[in-house]
Amino acid sequence: MAERFIGTVKWFNPAKGYGFLGREGAEDVFVHFSAIVMDGYR
Repeated sequence: MAERFIGTVKWFNPAKGYGFLGREGAEDVFVHFSAIVMDGYR
């Protein structure tokens, strides 16, 4: 399992399935939709 990050969606491209999370006091995190584990997301 990958590391879990909490932040605000800074940018997301639904056509390409990826974007970035902005985190307070830390670097932004690249996110691909396949790494998001939530009911109802996909």
